[in-house]
Amino acid sequence: MTTADPSPAPKGDQGGGPTARRIVLGAQLRRLREAAEITRADAGYSIRGSESKISRLELGRVGFKERDVADLLTMYGVTDAGERELFLEMVGRANDPGWWHRYTDLVPSWFQDYIGLEESAARIQVYELQFVPGLMQTEDYARAIVSRGRPDLISEDGRRRVALRMQRQKLLTRAPVPRLWAVVDEAVLHRPIGGQRVMRAQIEHLIEVTKLPNVTLQVLPYRFSGYVAEGGFSLLRFAEPELPDMVYIEHLAGALYLDKRDEIELYSRVIDQLTVDAETPEHTRQLLMKMRSDS
Repeated sequence: MTTADPSPAPKGDQGGGPTARRIVLGAQLRRLREAAEITRADAGYSIRGSESKISRLELGRVGFKERDVADLLTMYGVTDAGERELFLEMVGRANDPGWWHRYTDLVPSWFQDYIGLEESAARIQVYELQFVPGLMQTEDYARAIVSRGRPDLISEDGRRRVALRMQRQKLLTRAPVPRLWAVVDEAVLHRPIGGQRVMRAQIEHLIEVTKLPNVTLQVLPYRFSGYVAEGGFSLLRFAEPELPDMVYIEHLAGALYLDKRDEIELYSRVIDQLTVDAETPEHTRQLLMKMRSDS
């Protein structure tokens, strides 16, 4: 992470989602603690907690209590009333539930964290081998996936999962708009999710969404498939210096969040190679239009 001034800069909104706001606030508190030369153990004791609690707070992995933050500010020597008020306002924003809060009964906490980070990202780079990326799916395509190919039998929970996915897509057209750059394996376009009608509409949607100035799509030809990366992943990059770039890898039992420098460098090289191996964005659009006319 980039070193910044230890004083907070909460003017405006620090990131779009609560997860990102927690990370920003935690990073600010860590800098204050280090500047005051106070150990995590001593800081934890001051708020009736432990060293591990301070570590979790500084990493943004748990919510903040206003009393705890006020006590830490006192310990760190922050006595200016205006500066303390800014921090406490950040606590309120960090604890505000995101728009996806009404879906928390459907999605696990590890995916709720991803939604919060996705909302705050300045650049989203995606590699997919199985499905069209969620931010580019049509409602019928998403319904076919969620229902495991039986959209006529989709449950109420399934319909809400589809609604959640459609709601996520709104970030592509709201300000500040993130840059979405997706590379999809060629097989994704030939996998008949939902049947011919659904796939034709999905292809049409990809043609339309790639007209957005902030959206880029590339198709990775069969001849390059599987050589650079064995699985799909997302690379999130943030404008705020307090937020580290992050790799998100989903699996059946949960997800991995990678943010170490060597991990980010590795996946950055992979996504760069994928964009080189893939068809150009313009050729990709031509392929999509040919598929539309042939279907």
